[in-house]
Amino acid sequence: MTALRAMGDARGASSCEGTTVTVRPLLLELCVDDVAGALLAERAGLERVELCSALSEGGLTPSIGHVARTLELVEHVGVQVLVRPRLGHFVYDEQEVEVMEADIAAILALDHAPGVTVGVVVGALTVDAEIDEAVTQRLVAACGQAPVTFHRAFDLTSDAIRSLATVADLGASRVLTSGGAATAAEGTATLARLVTAAGERVTILAGGGVRATNAAGIVASTGVSELHVSARAFSDPVGGAPARLSLTGRAVPTGEASRPDPVALDALIEAVAPARGPASAARARS
Repeated sequence: MTALRAMGDARGASSCEGTTVTVRPLLLELCVDDVAGALLAERAGLERVELCSALSEGGLTPSIGHVARTLELVEHVGVQVLVRPRLGHFVYDEQEVEVMEADIAAILALDHAPGVTVGVVVGALTVDAEIDEAVTQRLVAACGQAPVTFHRAFDLTSDAIRSLATVADLGASRVLTSGGAATAAEGTATLARLVTAAGERVTILAGGGVRATNAAGIVASTGVSELHVSARAFSDPVGGAPARLSLTGRAVPTGEASRPDPVALDALIEAVAPARGPASAARARS
């Protein structure tokens, strides 16, 4: 049986040690760093976007203007906003935590369409690479009733199951993870364990190298109900030659930009269509 067929057959219910667990229709989240990407996700019928800046560096908090304009234009796609104040490790001092709390307050104060769910993506670790419970608790509290995703800092911890329990206890809605591997396709064994351990308490959002060629297999082998995808391609600026000047001490491609690719996104949506169900297919056609 192919991975795609197996995935389609498995979406109704699964059984583990005699307990039947209802499997939800697959949800897709597109990682974007511009307004156009969010609008593309909405037109394609995706359920959610993660809005960031500096994706080439792993993602940072987008500007408040960026978030505001996105929320002005989208009508129904959910928007999860990354709150990460700087590059580098995820051990934060008091000033950095206060910056994140202020960013969360500013984001959640913005107007948006009634059908748009706005949430926040955060993560904090201790110097021992464990979940920083005190900081995470503060960030979750700052989010109030808004859904919270704990981001891939989770994959740096030493015990995924223990870390999952901690994050769930702290009130996060979901965890973005590759199962601790370089990609979700390589981390399927751990992802499957996390899905079982999570139950109904917290959602496992599988991400990291998810493509049209492997998405169906990831879902079939793990039972995840949400995928985090990028489907990006590089393009030169319109109307001019690529710039030749690096603006940092490292070689940074300032002459081209990475954008969501509609063709790659369509291929990925088609690859997982059996798991998304008729309601998602109807949204994608509208």
